[in-house]
Amino acid sequence: MPFFLSTSATATATPLCPPPSPYPSPHFRLPSPPRRGLAFLAASAPQRDLFPTPRQAMASLATSTAAAAAAEVTHLSQRDAADIDEQLMGPLGFSVDQLMELAGLSVATAVAEVYKLSEHTRVLIICGPGNNGGDGLVAARHLYHFGYKPFVCYPKRTAKPLYSGLVTQLESLAIPFVPVEDLPQDLSGQYDIVIDAMFGFSFHGTPRPPFDDLIQMLVSLSVVGDSAKRPPIVSVDIPSGWHVEEGDVSGGGIKPDMLVSLTAPKLCAKKFTGPHHFLGGRFVPPPISSKYGLELPPYPGTSMCVRIGKVPSVDISSLRENYISPELLENQVMPNPFDQFRTWFDEAVTAGLREPNAMALTTVNKAGKPSSRMVLLKGVDKQGFVWYTNYGSQKAHDLSENSNAALLFYWNEMNRQVRVEGSVQKVSEEESEKYFHSRPRGSQLGAIVSKQSTVISGREVLQQAYKELEQKYSDVASSQNLITGVATD
Repeated sequence: MPFFLSTSATATATPLCPPPSPYPSPHFRLPSPPRRGLAFLAASAPQRDLFPTPRQAMASLATSTAAAAAAEVTHLSQRDAADIDEQLMGPLGFSVDQLMELAGLSVATAVAEVYKLSEHTRVLIICGPGNNGGDGLVAARHLYHFGYKPFVCYPKRTAKPLYSGLVTQLESLAIPFVPVEDLPQDLSGQYDIVIDAMFGFSFHGTPRPPFDDLIQMLVSLSVVGDSAKRPPIVSVDIPSGWHVEEGDVSGGGIKPDMLVSLTAPKLCAKKFTGPHHFLGGRFVPPPISSKYGLELPPYPGTSMCVRIGKVPSVDISSLRENYISPELLENQVMPNPFDQFRTWFDEAVTAGLREPNAMALTTVNKAGKPSSRMVLLKGVDKQGFVWYTNYGSQKAHDLSENSNAALLFYWNEMNRQVRVEGSVQKVSEEESEKYFHSRPRGSQLGAIVSKQSTVISGREVLQQAYKELEQKYSDVASSQNLITGVATD
């Protein structure tokens, strides 16, 4: 029975043959049949059960995605943007340095979201004399702490304490300040990203020296034919030189690859055609949203930025990863594959990987049709790997017709995977019952209600069944009394 360990560094698998006695050959174990009507895996129904057919499930997904993409995000006029800033820094109690800190952090996190540190280390931040430039100074500091190597071009410094303090902070980190005259005409050779933080929504008129030349430098950079050979341009709130509401009126302005709108997108953002549009500034209070009728996308988790619009399509064949983990040699692994698995598993847990016990289970029915899904490992010893499932599920159906199956553990962050191939056997009824009774009452009820791989008309069917079962056994102290029926072989 094959048992494979591999690392992404070697791109090959090292087969580990089953050890001789006293170690038995590895095999899967499936729990003995549960009492009638019980499910042992899903706490909630699989999403595929909510639709009569897979085609309808895909149609629903497409509809939801299209609806999300079509949702209108509020775009601000120049006047509304200025009014909102006045409200924030007036009756709502924000200070300019506080807003600048949050804005700069948003820019830095948006950059890190798209441009990998391993490929885009050197970042040039061109800062203007106002608040937009201050956002750039803050972003430079955060990018430094993220591991990037920022360089700052800040040609028109101000003596205001807020800005001089930001400069002092960067100098304490030994972040280089590059004079305009020292910048190469072609930035491609020295920088991996260029951040345009020259002018924001309050700018009027025509850019004056040296910013006019700096803008033209970025214009020249943005028209380079091969985008792979030039650093991407990231504009903060407004591409410098654009009209705040009408956009690139002349058609000869900066064409950034990323736009990080702050607070809310300005009207000119509707003319942005680059692949990456993010919203930053996670500080808009309800009074502002209500007064100006702001419709903004929710921020995911604890993120300081959120993507607006569609995710750009990716050329799958061009995706590459540079693996730095050491190679895996057969003479470096333990003689017993179960010992090696346990060592790697413990290392995955210690590394803080999310659900390191998640594994892909592949079964094949009697017609030879394979089926894969993710399940959770619930035990492992020299006898095999243990998981639990509903005996009415597709996986159980397949296994009743063909006991051969495969497991795959994939620990991406560690560049490791473990493959196991073999036959499935049932665990004892005692072991199966013990696991069921170890689960919280809510999980037990949910498992009974959720009949895996069956078609239902909607989620409300599950919710109603759960409610009825909960009421029926509301006075039952022991979950054992929920078990009815006769055990089968």
